[in-house]
Amino acid sequence: MTDNVQSIDRSYGYVASAEQRNQVLRNTYWLLALSLVPTVLGAWLGVATGITRSLNGGLGLIVFLGGAFGFMYAIEKTKNSATGVPVLLGFTFFMGLMLSRMIGMVLGFKNGQELIMTAFGGTAGVFFIMASLSSVIKRDLSGMGKWLFVGAMAVMIGGIINVFVGSTAAMMAISVAVIGIFSAYMLYDLKRIVDGGETNYISATLALYLDIINVFQALLALLGLAGGERD
Repeated sequence: MTDNVQSIDRSYGYVASAEQRNQVLRNTYWLLALSLVPTVLGAWLGVATGITRSLNGGLGLIVFLGGAFGFMYAIEKTKNSATGVPVLLGFTFFMGLMLSRMIGMVLGFKNGQELIMTAFGGTAGVFFIMASLSSVIKRDLSGMGKWLFVGAMAVMIGGIINVFVGSTAAMMAISVAVIGIFSAYMLYDLKRIVDGGETNYISATLALYLDIINVFQALLALLGLAGGERD
């Protein structure tokens, strides 16, 4: 498992008006929904062609980190222009490709399709809960950011080490931690938009997309390890 733990600057800054906040939230939801299309296409292409099958261990880690950080740098540079959306969608296609190796492995189980749908449903459920909470919680959650960042860095380092160690127990523990940390990050990032702390819908979409993809991947890994049925 490669834990796609990425972070962007989530510090609170200029606070937008209510109209601006609603517009950013609407645009973010639309772009987030759109971003799932290239993700699915990338995952399908990867599974169908086996293009990522050889990306094992250190090689896969280098390709993933290089591609992910390169795309994220480009997104931040273009987020205020018309180029930002295509670059973001290119990133989500890349993430789908990188996810295809795990999906292919899970599909090798007799109940693989069921596990994938369960992980998808679980991720959607987490997002719905966090979106609901973000609209009713009045407390300022900006203080969560530094603790979540530390947690994200810890699981990323643990995930990188485990790429070379290959411990199943460690993978399960890391997956559980990733689900908890990035579920909380969903709430944090959504609350930033609701409170007006994030005024760029491309940056907001990137943050939420990373939260969702991490939770989905960790859930899928955990379900595969704990409930995968071989023929």
